[in-house]
Amino acid sequence: MAHLRSRRRLALAVPLVLSLTASLGFLPGVASAAPADAPAAAAEEAPNLSYVVNTKKTDHGTIEWVKKAIAKADGKVVATYKKIGVIVVHSANPEFGKQIRAVRGVQSAGATRTSPLTPAGTTDEGAAQLLSAAEAAKVEARSAAAEEPLEADQWDLRAMGADKAAKINPGSKKVTVAVIDTGVDDTHPDLAPNFSASQSANCDGGVADTSEGAWRPYTAEDYHGTHVAGEIAAARNDVGVAGVAPGVKVSSINVTDRKNGLFYPESVVCAFVFAADHGVEITNNSYYVDPWLYNCMDDPDQRAIVDAVNRAQQYATKKGTLHLASAGNSNHDLDSDAIVDDSSPDDSTPVTRTIDPHECFDVPTQLPGIVTVSATGVKNTKSYYSTYGKGVIDIAAPGGDRYQIPDTPSKNGRILSTMPNNQYGYLQGTSMAAPHASGVAALLKSKYPWATPGQLQALMKAQADSQACPTDYDGDGDGVVDATCEGGKRVNGFYGWGVVNALRAVK
Repeated sequence: MAHLRSRRRLALAVPLVLSLTASLGFLPGVASAAPADAPAAAAEEAPNLSYVVNTKKTDHGTIEWVKKAIAKADGKVVATYKKIGVIVVHSANPEFGKQIRAVRGVQSAGATRTSPLTPAGTTDEGAAQLLSAAEAAKVEARSAAAEEPLEADQWDLRAMGADKAAKINPGSKKVTVAVIDTGVDDTHPDLAPNFSASQSANCDGGVADTSEGAWRPYTAEDYHGTHVAGEIAAARNDVGVAGVAPGVKVSSINVTDRKNGLFYPESVVCAFVFAADHGVEITNNSYYVDPWLYNCMDDPDQRAIVDAVNRAQQYATKKGTLHLASAGNSNHDLDSDAIVDDSSPDDSTPVTRTIDPHECFDVPTQLPGIVTVSATGVKNTKSYYSTYGKGVIDIAAPGGDRYQIPDTPSKNGRILSTMPNNQYGYLQGTSMAAPHASGVAALLKSKYPWATPGQLQALMKAQADSQACPTDYDGDGDGVVDATCEGGKRVNGFYGWGVVNALRAVK
């Protein structure tokens, strides 16, 4: 399973919504030392790659001019997002990127992958743990108490007051959270009551497929999105588990490549635009856009990826959609001077490089206006794996931690939620933290339906429980300080404005 995984973001000083013409205004200029395009080769021997081409303007004339140039450079248009000026292209011309960047009307353009297209990543930490046969048998039982049969093992709900919040306001059916992920098994009995098929699709390759079931996971191993969806909105129906906002709707936008499970930029662009055009109020993004963990602005390909995805998320934001994203599982300080990235590109051969997290960005997490979420365990302290950074993390939420042991029947410090094929299982990661925060955002949107994305973000920070920096942080208990928290009690690099509190959100 690819990238259900590591994250970060731009300084808070960046305005929430940038105009399209200024969509690259927050990015540093491209360095003259940018890598050159691949050497020329015979077209029949060159790899067929996918590209994003971003136009300077979105008028009909500019887009048609660029599309003609694309054809002239041996490119095939796959999808055109006219409202944001993003064109998805396939081409086997090794000089395509260089040629199209020189065209009048093109803002940026670059390959979205480093390996050839084949016939048709996430932020969880470690393998999934399915319930044992004995534990699963509880699902068939009916609870005498005012909770779901497996809720005793959901320490995360109690930690954020979600169990009590559900009695006051479980959320509105008029609010939908789109899970942009590996697909959601909407046939699961805990998800079927709250699933919105009309707001679901498969965006693999950059074109939305809304046919019946296209939004579902390809295999049972693509469980990540189903787990995330349950954390947000598993119904309180006397079956299995409960979600943070059990009264809201959840939809699925599958963005994973059918061949390798990666989250390519063109698919994510499609997802943000689809969510906006189908009335989705909130998106959950527990992944990073492949193939680069960090997209550096002195590389024309990576710069184009940032530009394209940023245009798409800004378009959705302007239409009223709030985006939340996981901070990542690398325990990286995203406000540090340097980070070693030895995982990129992840679709071919990774090359170790040292990057400046202020110049090389995790997408979509580090884009302006997106709520970045770090993870905590049952002790309300940062999970040992969670990425952090002063001025980067907005809020924190339960993501699980195997070193923080809860007083529950299972004694399992990870997060219990829905899995494909009517199963349940435990996962941990910032992938699990983001949906807890998305659930709280959905509760706030239910209470304040008029709230804009910016206002919702402010409300989320206001309702969070302040958490001060620890003096010495040893996440795995080995006696070694694993990370240094900077900031004060109200706002800091570990928890942002604090840990989300569902009960305060509904009150």
